[in-house]
Amino acid sequence: MHCITPVVFLIFRRPDLTARVFETIRQAQPAKLLIVADGARNEEETILCQQTRAVTEQIDWDCEVLRNYSDVNLGCKLRVSSGLDWVFSEVEEAIILEDDCLPTQSFFYFCQTLLEYYRNDERVMHISGNNFQFRNQTTNYSYFFSKYGGIWGWASWRRAWKHYDRDMKTWSEINHHNLLDHIFDNWAEKLYWTDIFDRVVKGIPNTWDYQWLYVRWIQKELSIAPTVNLVSNIGFNSNATHTNNDNHLANMKTEDIWEIDHPPFIDRDYFADKYVFDYCYGGEKIKRYGRYFATILQKLISIKRILIP
Repeated sequence: MHCITPVVFLIFRRPDLTARVFETIRQAQPAKLLIVADGARNEEETILCQQTRAVTEQIDWDCEVLRNYSDVNLGCKLRVSSGLDWVFSEVEEAIILEDDCLPTQSFFYFCQTLLEYYRNDERVMHISGNNFQFRNQTTNYSYFFSKYGGIWGWASWRRAWKHYDRDMKTWSEINHHNLLDHIFDNWAEKLYWTDIFDRVVKGIPNTWDYQWLYVRWIQKELSIAPTVNLVSNIGFNSNATHTNNDNHLANMKTEDIWEIDHPPFIDRDYFADKYVFDYCYGGEKIKRYGRYFATILQKLISIKRILIP
């Protein structure tokens, strides 16, 4: 297909994975490609970063290419967020892929179609290419609405990204007044996400994506998730920044959506969200401990993560 929507490619130091994902981008032939790269942390990474950037020089289709390369290492939090700030200063909407997110060709079609369909509907902020339901199908349409929404291949608009807050400056007030209680479906979710946001404000982990989830929640807006998985994360290994452990979400099977059947309503799928929390974020295990012991355990884990990031 010929993708008319701008595509963003976030790269760093993995030329092998970058080449696999870039080949899918080449097949989609986007009219505009924006490439964001972080800088090396040492001499060994300098070579890998150069090799990775060289992969994206192989443009053999009609394409406007914009590059935003850092000469120094900014880290995941600052490089991705500053890169996307730059992206949305250049374009109104975009499809976004990282170097370890391997999409199907229909992923580009899915995102492009829904970016247009919901372009002026501010109830929707995020379009994901991920489905973590493992056949827990809750709709007969091509997608559903969620408070979650994976970032292993996604799309959004400038109108949505303008709300992004890298430092979560409002978290203290939001937490103090329990203003996210409308989001949490049970005590376990509140415990889990309060702990996550407390640590993110302290810079642990060094990431950008929890902040994106947070601002979508405080804006009371929704994400779209496809009814089948369109993107597989192939980067779970020792070279990854965050996804370096065994995980049942690694290398997930992908399928296609070429005919899009839009749901006739916009309403969050509570059953799908419950499944994601229970089986992707460990909610089922948290609830088994009970509120008292789970709270103690969560505090101990948080202390360990702060002392040993």
